[in-house]
Amino acid sequence: MSQQYKRWYDHDPVLLKVIDLLKNYQDELHSQAIVFLQKIEEKVSRETIDKFYDLVKPVNGNRWYDKDPIISKTVELLRVVPPEIQKSAAESFIQTLKEAGIDIEGEQQEQ
Repeated sequence: MSQQYKRWYDHDPVLLKVIDLLKNYQDELHSQAIVFLQKIEEKVSRETIDKFYDLVKPVNGNRWYDKDPIISKTVELLRVVPPEIQKSAAESFIQTLKEAGIDIEGEQQEQ
């Protein structure tokens, strides 16, 4: 029996955590999202990311992450890559946060 998920990121707890962090702390995590995108660019190039984003960016921009192009690019990249790359990218993003000194375990605490 195959498990049905409501959202594309529900299948992986690490991916779910990254999306929740981005959703709840967009302003605070903006610079980490930039670092994450730079790491991806090292592998595929900025032009590839920009071309891809032009294809998938929403017309209306009604989703929570559409208001910030950096967060939107990060979420869209995570959304369309294969599951094994999603997992690796999510783990990489979590590692980037830890390296930046961000306490992701206590993210609900007042800063």
